[in-house]
Amino acid sequence: MPTERKGAVKFKGNPLTLVGPELKPGSAAPEFGLLAKDLSVVKLSSFKGKTVLLNVVPSLDTPVCSLQTKRFDEEAAKFPASIVPLTVSVDLPFAQTRFCGAEKVDKIQCLSDHRDTSFGQAYGVLIKELRLLARSIFVVDPSGKISYAEYVPEVTSHPNYDKALDALKQTAGK
Repeated sequence: MPTERKGAVKFKGNPLTLVGPELKPGSAAPEFGLLAKDLSVVKLSSFKGKTVLLNVVPSLDTPVCSLQTKRFDEEAAKFPASIVPLTVSVDLPFAQTRFCGAEKVDKIQCLSDHRDTSFGQAYGVLIKELRLLARSIFVVDPSGKISYAEYVPEVTSHPNYDKALDALKQTAGK
């Protein structure tokens, strides 16, 4: 039975339960298998040797998630090739593709945890009551360790973009 963290995040002030462990800097980043737009499986191990930004959102079809993904997509234009920016949600790959096309998001790859929510459980971001992922940011260094982790305490709030981008730059600069 996976770990449950009751009240770990809130939605409009109401406490929710996160399934999975709370990952901290220095932890090994769990392997994942997420669906790309062509339904192929994308694994963390395929980015070995690169710095990976995991921008995790509940649903791209909500205002904060949309703004968050577009912000990181804009920032990704300035990233060196050694940084891989990913957005992860439980939206179907088809919905992610539609969103990216409509919003002209083309520098960040959207991946889906819809099939089995294994990413959400491994990274401790699966919201039990909603079957959505909690808003969070992870930076994984080239050796596969987490160098930055932010679990946004209120699902409807934005992450700390500046701290995440600073951590990303520091990690990629190593």
